[in-house]
Amino acid sequence: MRWRVLLFLSVAMNLALGAAWLMASRRHDGIQTSAASESLPGLVKTNVVVRRQFFTWSEVESGDYPTYIANLRGIGCPDQTIRDIIIADVNALFARKLATEVVTPGQQWWRAEPDPAVAHAAAERARSLNEERRALLTRLLGPTWESGDLASLPRPSRPGIVLDGPVLGVLPAEAKQAIQDISARAQERMQGYIESQNLAGKKPDPIELAKLRQQTRDDLARTLTPQQLEEYLLRYSQDANDLRTQLGQLKYFDATPDEFRALFRATDAIDQQLQLLNAGNDPNTILQRNALVQQRESALKAALGAGRYTEFVQLQDPAYRDAFAAAQDAGDPEAVQSLYQINVAAAQQMASIRANTNLTPEQLAVERSRVELEQAKANALALGQEVPPEPAPPATNAPPPVPTIRSHSYVLGAGESAANIATTFGVTLDAIQTANPGVNLRRLKSGDTLQVPDSLQGH
Repeated sequence: MRWRVLLFLSVAMNLALGAAWLMASRRHDGIQTSAASESLPGLVKTNVVVRRQFFTWSEVESGDYPTYIANLRGIGCPDQTIRDIIIADVNALFARKLATEVVTPGQQWWRAEPDPAVAHAAAERARSLNEERRALLTRLLGPTWESGDLASLPRPSRPGIVLDGPVLGVLPAEAKQAIQDISARAQERMQGYIESQNLAGKKPDPIELAKLRQQTRDDLARTLTPQQLEEYLLRYSQDANDLRTQLGQLKYFDATPDEFRALFRATDAIDQQLQLLNAGNDPNTILQRNALVQQRESALKAALGAGRYTEFVQLQDPAYRDAFAAAQDAGDPEAVQSLYQINVAAAQQMASIRANTNLTPEQLAVERSRVELEQAKANALALGQEVPPEPAPPATNAPPPVPTIRSHSYVLGAGESAANIATTFGVTLDAIQTANPGVNLRRLKSGDTLQVPDSLQGH
């Protein structure tokens, strides 16, 4: 039974025992008074009822809450004590439901990014359980139960880690509290060490940090079974966090739960050795570090299998990730390797162009555009798409070409103007002005000669 219930029970039992003792003493006095009353007329006899002094909790507790409440009243529990016991018991019941029935993003320890659908479903289920809890308490204790809740008032406390799911969520309350205590002490040790190093003007030593994490593991191993410890480490250990980060950077690897667990089991012990290894550059340290790195790589390959390991290695190349994304977007995953080879060749050409110091900035831009166009064409062919058209030639700052004008001479007669001539020959005034630069068309007079355009080539 939980400590809070035991406390309430202890108080109730003490009250009951005290009342029984008081009643017994009164009974004793009553017997003596009764004996005396036989010789003293006028005294009135009274009947004394004594409650049971002893009971077991099994006689009180019940899986049916109304019966449970009636039994608590039967042993003389005060109403406030009954209220606190029921609220605490219902809260504990729904805390277990929340820990075991709701799948939270934190339980998907193999994912680098939380699944939005899982987060939404978890929030909806938690809201539904909370409404169910409040409805039950209202039905048992009445609509004002919250105003009398003394046992569940918020209290200052250190936020603990979440222990839910099919493995950690079903742990006994005592084991959960032990884990929370271990986690709190580990956090205090880690924070204390980092602060002391900062005050001394030093950076935290990675080896000391690794030792502190190992101490936490040892403490947890004394409380949890191997399966429970692995579940905890998969969710909260530094090695698992680093592995999630590494897989997240690959973007498209999408490790399954089994793959992530296999990777963690294969690399966890090696990573701990690497963390505890001196970071020096002496030959012996370098030799040990290189050997562990090779051992880790072999363990990764064995855990994933040849095919997935090849994909794991390739996705570490940004050019391959770009090719993978393009193939996925095009709906043609089989084109990944072709696109990757095209990207690698284009990257090599770009590097060669940048290394050519004989190119002017304009020439460099032209060469880059050429490589990009060739890459786009090759990608389109690999994906079975339409090849992009050749780009228009770049614009220059040279003035537009002057149109070639063919014209004939015309001598103005009396009363004729440029407008009359334009109408007569079907040309515009602008065309006549262009054919006669420097001539003021508004001051023409009879006898003046104009060049009248026949046509404008290039217009």
